Amino acid sequence: MRESYLFLSISFLYLPSLSSIQMMIVIMAAQATSKNKADVIAWAEDAGFDTHFSEGEETTIIGVIGDGRPVVKEQIGRMPGVERIVPILKPFKIASREFKQKNTHFNIGGHEIGGKGLVLMAGPCSVESRSQIIETAHAVKEAGAHILRGGAYKPRSSPYSFQGLGEEGLKYLAEAREETGLPIITEVMEPALVPLVCEYADILQIGARNMQNYALLHAVGKSQHPVLLKRGMSSLIEEWLMSAEYILSHGNTRVMLSERGIRTFETYTRNTFDINAIAVAKHLSHLPIIADPSHATGKWEYVAAAAKASIAAGADGLIIEVHPNPAEALSDGMQSLKPERFAKLVTDMRRVALAVDRDITK
Repeated sequence: MRESYLFLSISFLYLPSLSSIQMMIVIMAAQATSKNKADVIAWAEDAGFDTHFSEGEETTIIGVIGDGRPVVKEQIGRMPGVERIVPILKPFKIASREFKQKNTHFNIGGHEIGGKGLVLMAGPCSVESRSQIIETAHAVKEAGAHILRGGAYKPRSSPYSFQGLGEEGLKYLAEAREETGLPIITEVMEPALVPLVCEYADILQIGARNMQNYALLHAVGKSQHPVLLKRGMSSLIEEWLMSAEYILSHGNTRVMLSERGIRTFETYTRNTFDINAIAVAKHLSHLPIIADPSHATGKWEYVAAAAKASIAAGADGLIIEVHPNPAEALSDGMQSLKPERFAKLVTDMRRVALAVDRDITK
């Protein structure tokens, strides 16, 4: 069941200093009536605040964003139907464990993201042709993947590198989904492309270079499409979670974080896989975390070790690059696994998952 919450977003008629702005959550009692909830909202409107809300399916949580004056806590806390008020001190509010203690989980194409079972996303870095993506889709599904990845639009360091097939690539991905039943995840690079990519993709990917593209974050948040948010190559964990907050602030709760390695002084691997970040993010946030060992290492020889380590660290899934002929790949061939290597890795990862009370199911 997709979770939703009742958000009460309050903007004061004056602008308080940023240091005084905080958020608290009003947890309504199980027996709270519709009138009780309406009264809380009415109080805010009578006080001159703007409100925006959506009714929850289970526990009703009202997030209150304001300057934290004592009168706010005292007046709301005494209102009928209010169970308790919890202040949120972290700069990332809705993404924090303070806001939501239980892990977020949701369903995509019959697969639960954030549950006990690990979700595997696999496919090529770029969609290069119809035959390439369909062949890969069948191979990764046979090996145990649940979601097909593939880039139709590719941000590249060089303007002369392959930039993707665009909408043609999206059509090939959709055809691969029709043949295999695998949901698809693909990257969206700019706000104007969000509606088009949403027509084809089941999950929108925000790449590392766009983690702090705030216009894009707003656009994917408004789309209400599931989102995979990759950590920027030089970004702090807090900055990563603050970027997720942009998406969540639009009521889009189907957000996944992705650790894909960060830039350090080491040059032997493409990036340095920050496995610490998986454990830290799981402690700070309720959002699912998908590890990306392909970009983290940049070399196929090390992908398996990083993948298995990420499962032990608490990742809820993995996104892995697989290509039928990595030597001829138009992008990221060095870090792509051949289908047979991916199949073996799935078997090995399943053993690690079982050891930490998780599983990988077909």
